[in-house]
Amino acid sequence: MIAPLSVVLPALTVLWGLRGASGYLTIAALVLLENFGIPVPGETALIAGAAYAGHGHLNIVAVAVVAFIAAVIGDNIGYAIGRSAGRRLVTRYGRYLLLPPARFARAEQFVTRHGPEIIIAARFIEGLRQLNGIIAGTTAMPWRRFLAYNVLGAALWVAVWAALGNYAGHHLATIEKNLHQYQWYAIAVLTLLVGAYAGLHILRRRRNAHHEPPRT
Repeated sequence: MIAPLSVVLPALTVLWGLRGASGYLTIAALVLLENFGIPVPGETALIAGAAYAGHGHLNIVAVAVVAFIAAVIGDNIGYAIGRSAGRRLVTRYGRYLLLPPARFARAEQFVTRHGPEIIIAARFIEGLRQLNGIIAGTTAMPWRRFLAYNVLGAALWVAVWAALGNYAGHHLATIEKNLHQYQWYAIAVLTLLVGAYAGLHILRRRRNAHHEPPRT
């Protein structure tokens, strides 16, 4: 059975602490940490915060502003790390941050090949979002150019996810109602698909067994 969103959201609220000042601090901390390479769910925090704002727990403008500032600062911290000792630190400590040297090298080649414009798109690409600033600093991209693309990318990223999360928060009752209304149809369709797959698998095995040459 699908858990009602009215149950899921309060549980997430307790887990993340996304209420009042602590909510904004949580969003800021997670977005900032994610944007200079720490594998934490910053994007999820932004979406959840926007949804809570739509549900009346937070202010959507404050969520967006906090996330934007944290994203820009986080990427600039990453840039500073990359510019000062990026390659050495990745080689020595990258495996502890889910960033082995081979993965960093592939990401670095990708960013170098596509130019600074990829900094904007990287916001929406898992993996590159976390490595954005570090790679830019490591490849010695001019800071002013990085900052310009970084600010634009952060603005677009925050705008998209804040808008979608806020829309979902405003329509929680409708979404929950639709989930309850159509959940049994979804379960029936899923059951039919699983049954059809199992039937085809059995028929294929029987056909293969029938055509196998007799053993001697």
